[in-house]
Amino acid sequence: MSKLELIEAVKQDDLNAVKALLETKELIEQEDEYGWTALHWAAGKGDTAVVHLLLEHGADVLKTGRDQRTPYKTALAANHVEVSKLLREAEGKAGMNDSSQPSREYCKAYYLKDLRQFPGWPKTQATGREESSNGTGADVVKGEAAMDEDDIAFLHSDLTVTKSMWRDTEVIFNDITPEWQQFCANVLNFKVAEDLDLIAQ
Repeated sequence: MSKLELIEAVKQDDLNAVKALLETKELIEQEDEYGWTALHWAAGKGDTAVVHLLLEHGADVLKTGRDQRTPYKTALAANHVEVSKLLREAEGKAGMNDSSQPSREYCKAYYLKDLRQFPGWPKTQATGREESSNGTGADVVKGEAAMDEDDIAFLHSDLTVTKSMWRDTEVIFNDITPEWQQFCANVLNFKVAEDLDLIAQ
């Protein structure tokens, strides 16, 4: 075997060799040329048994490779749901705070007619600013008047609505009131999907 014995054993699916090599503690954090540890490789392969074993022996679940991915992110990228759940839980125990991570851009498509059910939705005219029903100003894209009821609009994680799937581009609605927040949650059933929800689909 090469000097990266543990990584090679994981890559070759040799569970017995992995167990034997884990008796030598310094091997558990050895890195290959990509900065990946044995835990990264087990995560990428979706090998639940080896991931369990490595975690039990103190593998660093927060270690990132040159691609800036933790083992959890590696498992996510490879669509390994069970291993991703296991590693996310391990990250939580290791003190990884999800709120410290930058929020992921997310949007969901809706028919414009469904969004217009909101009582505070501005009347559509070819102007740049309209009054919503609660009396506050709501910026709207000038082209919304040309949109049909069955056209698609995009609701973003910050609850703005755009014609484009890109946030802050061709904004249709940005009057983020408590009433709009409740409408999005209760009527549109909108919530930002978690990473695991997305790969499970």
